[in-house]
Amino acid sequence: MLEIGTGSGYQAAVLSRLAKRVYSIERIGELARRARKRLLEQGIFNVIVIHGDGTLGLPEVAPFDAIIVTAAAPDIPEPLIEQLGEGGRMVLPVGEKQGQTIARWISP
Repeated sequence: MLEIGTGSGYQAAVLSRLAKRVYSIERIGELARRARKRLLEQGIFNVIVIHGDGTLGLPEVAPFDAIIVTAAAPDIPEPLIEQLGEGGRMVLPVGEKQGQTIARWISP
């Protein structure tokens, strides 16, 4: 599973109970560092927190069965679509600051 937008690490902790391994990308280095530390302190070892650009995903470990994005984008990032496995699902907010909708993408 891939999560884009680690933040505090709370959602990654929840996802760790649903997936064998969770990769979580956070664009703000300090947030990534704190979340990584917090997860390890809680004994959560199946979450890998990465500091980077979530719109690029993680092609080196793709394909993913599921991708969840917590930050809105004007459009669904093509690299994330490409990294979904067959039948994979992605949920993300799409739109601008003035208004967003939750989109669900299912890979054929």
